[in-house]
Amino acid sequence: MNYTEFRQRMKSFPIFSIREIEKQFPCFDRRRLVEWQEKRYIQKLRNRYYCFTDRRVEEPFLYYTANELYRPSYLSLESALSRYGFIPEGVFRIISCTTLKTCIFETPVGIFGYHHLKANMFFGYRLESWGDHHYTIAEPEKTLIDYLYLHPEIKRLEDFRSLRWNVLTIKEQISMEKLSSYESYIASSALSKRLSVLKEFLNVKT
Repeated sequence: MNYTEFRQRMKSFPIFSIREIEKQFPCFDRRRLVEWQEKRYIQKLRNRYYCFTDRRVEEPFLYYTANELYRPSYLSLESALSRYGFIPEGVFRIISCTTLKTCIFETPVGIFGYHHLKANMFFGYRLESWGDHHYTIAEPEKTLIDYLYLHPEIKRLEDFRSLRWNVLTIKEQISMEKLSSYESYIASSALSKRLSVLKEFLNVKT
C-alpha cells in the first residue's frame, strides 16, 4: 500500500484516526505515518488523529474537528456565540463543552478548548450539516445558559452590558419558552438569578 492508495481511500475523512485507518487497511504499518509527516503529506493534530496537510481550514472543518478530537463534546460558549452572531467579533480558538476534564489542544490547524460540564448539563445541542458530515453545536438558548453557568461573575445588568452582546440578534433567534424549560430542568437558583438579569438585559417580559 502506497501513499496514493492511502490518499484515495482516506480523502473523504476530514480528519482520521489510527482506528479509522486500520479499518480501511487492516495490516497498516504505522511507520508510514511518520514517513508521510516528514514529507508533509499529513500532519498530526493530537495523539492518534491526523489530517492531510493540504486540507482547507474553514470554520465547519474546525467545528467538526473539535467534535472529533475530544468526545463527547459540542461547540458552545464563545464559539457558538460567534457562530450565531450574538457577539460582534470572531474568536481565535474553538471552544466546546464536554463531560470530560477541561483541557486545551494546540494543533497545526487551530487551538481547541474544552470546558467541563456535569453530566446533567450535557444537553441542548443539535446537529449541523457540513457536506456529507455534521458537527454538534449548542442550541442558541443552551449557548447562553452554558456561558452564564460557567461565568458566575456575570450577574448584574452592568456585567451583561459590558459583554457587547447583540440584543436584537439574540431576541430573533432564541425561544423564551425553551430557555425557561431548560432553566426549570437544571433547577439552579444561582443560574436562575443570572437568567432573570439576562431577560432584563434583553428587555423581555418574564
